[in-house]
Amino acid sequence: DPKKTRHLLALDGASERLQLFKANLLEEGSFDSIVDGCDGVCHTASPFYHDAKDPQVELLDPAVKGTLNVLNSCAKFPSIKRVVLTSSMAAVLNTGKPRTPDVVVDETWFSDPEVCKQSELWYPLSKTLAEDAAWKFAKEKSIDLVTINPAMVIGPLLQPTLNTSAAAVLSLIKGAQTYPNVTFGWVNVKDVANAHIQAFEVPSANGRYCLVERVSHYSEIVNIIRELYPAFQLPEK
Repeated sequence: DPKKTRHLLALDGASERLQLFKANLLEEGSFDSIVDGCDGVCHTASPFYHDAKDPQVELLDPAVKGTLNVLNSCAKFPSIKRVVLTSSMAAVLNTGKPRTPDVVVDETWFSDPEVCKQSELWYPLSKTLAEDAAWKFAKEKSIDLVTINPAMVIGPLLQPTLNTSAAAVLSLIKGAQTYPNVTFGWVNVKDVANAHIQAFEVPSANGRYCLVERVSHYSEIVNIIRELYPAFQLPEK
């Protein structure tokens, strides 16, 4: 689909170093020809939105089956030294434990699927199940796997369409009457991209890496926007 790839082909160096392939996350073997001969693979694709009508079909299957299909393809080719999987802090935080200011969250935390189901947190559930399946498969097939677990990712968009995390910020300046009374971890997309590169290139990289630049309440985000763009009409509460 040219609409989905035009911006990629316009990148600097794309004509020399970028190849695009057609693949289907839900089709076993779909990635075989793509990863054949690669030194490393970054699997970043997973649906992220909050209003899924059918979570199993729209979120869970692409996340879990897609991850396993990519890993299964990687397991066929010994040239692949390492696989870097984009997971999420959503696969870390939803344990049901209280997160008071004195509690330190780290890479040893794993979200509880039952907690996610009970609260209908379908995206966190998809990332939790996908990462768990990835670690089990990697152990079984002796794949060198590293996961990157970013918090809410914001920053410059690569594609011309709006994504879910950017939409959350955009809504604040598009007439929202209130902002969510929640606190999130935030991280810049460029730092996330660099972390993927480091996870592959640094030999000692292993396990999970939680990426959180800062933890901020939505009110802090509103205040930052207000300072930068005082003419914007922003929610007061």
